[in-house]
Amino acid sequence: MSNWNDGSNRQTMRPVIRGRHAAVSSMKAEATESARRILQAGGNAFDAAVAGQAALAVTDFPMNGVGGDVVVLLYNAFEKKVYSINAGPRAPSLATIDWYEKNNDGKLPENDGLLAGGLPGVVDVWHILLDRWGTMTFEQVLGPAIDLAENGFPLSERLSDLILSSEKIRKYPTTAAIYLPHGKVPQAGEIFRNPDLACTLKKLVEAERESSSKGRHEALRSARERFYKGDIARTMAAFSEQNGGLFRYRDFAECRAEIETPVSLDYRGFRIYKNPSASQGPAELIALNLLEGYDLQSLGHNSADYIHTCAEAVKLAMADREKFLGDMNFIKIPYQGLLSKDYARERRALIDSEKASLELRPGVPWKFTCDDETAGGHLHVSFDGNASHDGDTSYIGVVDGKRNMVSFVPSLHSPFGTGVVMGDTGITFNCRGDYYSLIRGEANSLEPGKRPRNTLQTTLVMKDEEPFLITGSPGTDDQIMRTMQTFLNIVEFGMNIQQAIEAPRWSSRAFPASPFPHTMYPGDLAVEARIPAATQQDLIARGHKLRLEPPWSLGSNAGIVVASKTGVLDAGADPRVEAYAWAW
Repeated sequence: MSNWNDGSNRQTMRPVIRGRHAAVSSMKAEATESARRILQAGGNAFDAAVAGQAALAVTDFPMNGVGGDVVVLLYNAFEKKVYSINAGPRAPSLATIDWYEKNNDGKLPENDGLLAGGLPGVVDVWHILLDRWGTMTFEQVLGPAIDLAENGFPLSERLSDLILSSEKIRKYPTTAAIYLPHGKVPQAGEIFRNPDLACTLKKLVEAERESSSKGRHEALRSARERFYKGDIARTMAAFSEQNGGLFRYRDFAECRAEIETPVSLDYRGFRIYKNPSASQGPAELIALNLLEGYDLQSLGHNSADYIHTCAEAVKLAMADREKFLGDMNFIKIPYQGLLSKDYARERRALIDSEKASLELRPGVPWKFTCDDETAGGHLHVSFDGNASHDGDTSYIGVVDGKRNMVSFVPSLHSPFGTGVVMGDTGITFNCRGDYYSLIRGEANSLEPGKRPRNTLQTTLVMKDEEPFLITGSPGTDDQIMRTMQTFLNIVEFGMNIQQAIEAPRWSSRAFPASPFPHTMYPGDLAVEARIPAATQQDLIARGHKLRLEPPWSLGSNAGIVVASKTGVLDAGADPRVEAYAWAW
């Protein structure tokens, strides 16, 4: 490993937060504090992740919420096993391509309104984490979030600006009532409350209490069932039907998160895990498999050679994302071929060291797998429209004293999700419904009950069968580029977690956007303005259509590293946003 970390590079905007016992890093200080309180009260990482994300749902409300979708990677130290939890939203039973062709001009609404909505998976994930691996009750872990929703918290400048800039929340009376109290945008420093959400969370606790005599398992289940099968579900279903949505009570009652076996890859002795189904996460593994064939250290960190090579690898990986990745309950994903070293060797030959590629080039993994050629569907590339590759999400990572690890990515997809608060619940749904393809036969084509291929993904890394790293980042299509750069900054260039997060970044949109209408921008490459001008000019000379972004704009990362020799936990948080790390 080369040592990027010489004396001139040691300074960071924020310090590494180090501890021996436990660590948390999330997108909001209140969420990190809520998880910390649970850990110090004797809870484990799974309890703390629920408490922290519940607080995140209240305080990072444009980016995630109780109506959000979720992916989780976790390491259970007792079992010494990594799990994936997939709570991506399934399409309502009424949602078909035929319906959209007949009723909506064959188009998906983009991140606005109930037709763009996705079923909420957050509460189901809370239940799974507490019931299967946790030790505490809903009443204990939801206490901080209920207090924040009911009694409020001081609003930040960023949150006030997001309310101000959102047009869609003004369109819906139930939403404006919460986020525009008295018809005004709340200002930074004002106390912001969501009493309706507090009431909804209290209903979960009430259901748990009422079933407490039946034991912890049944009490937890009763809280979950009240949300998906009880009065909360009926309220949301009725509101949907009355306001033009396709959600019905049956959709809530049948909503289930799935516990999955993650997909993984060995990269120079590090075992990297990703969520396997209906997630873009495995595209990062495909890209890393390509990059393993290069001496990245000799290219130099963020040199033109390095950025060009990484960007070209990502383009190839994202082409495979478009062709092959989706909901494994509906399609077959040929991972054996996609992640084979021979496939990577063949695909690597497509990377021209001096020229940026301008085409979408999925591969043919069949010759490297036992599967037949039934996996992967049709592929239509659109250069029309102005689909955004941007968006937002949230993140919390927790490691406890036993080295259980939870890497938790909840999202509304776009700020304020659908923009529609569901009646008097205080809940806004994610708008992941705008991710589907309306072209029949594609891997990501819309079908009732099918999950869209999600940009949500997170990273868990083991080294010598021991915990090494969890990291995640909001950022829609950019998520895998952010987590990949963080990982490579650590393992290739010797950076600590804070340096790895803060280092200047690049991004690309040279592949179809996840949101409808899935526009591709050939040759697109963005760099933060901290990348030297000479490097920028070199990239332009290679044919990249370069966009220069503000110096601290392409990131919102958080992560925790477990030091292999000392067991010390190193927690980092991105100064680009309001992320906050803690350890003790």
